[in-house]
Amino acid sequence: MSQVIGIGVDVAEVHRVADLVERHGRRFLERVYTPRELAYCLGRRRESEHLAARFAAKEAVSKALGTGIGPRVHWRDIEVVREEIGRVHITLHGGAREVARELRITKIFVSLSHARAYAAANAVAIGREA
Repeated sequence: MSQVIGIGVDVAEVHRVADLVERHGRRFLERVYTPRELAYCLGRRRESEHLAARFAAKEAVSKALGTGIGPRVHWRDIEVVREEIGRVHITLHGGAREVARELRITKIFVSLSHARAYAAANAVAIGREA
């Protein structure tokens, strides 16, 4: 039987993410986002909103895992993938995948929202009972 293992929520200010991109450029982008995320976001209309939404999603997922972003789970360990129909899903790599395996997490649901000033994300980690 499945159960909720963890939940996480985050709100990111779009202008803060835009400022980080302006100040640090590729160094920031490649530290936080995967190549697939960058391919989706860069060059889009309202690019900063899309980047901020993924930033918030990574934070929300890391909270659902119970770790936050830090020594065990890195930014690029959590990947936000947009499906053709528009729905997003999470792919875990490295430390995030390891933590999910330890916690018996089988699925992470995520919801994103963004507007001019803010981006928000909610994540729910579902897993098997121990």
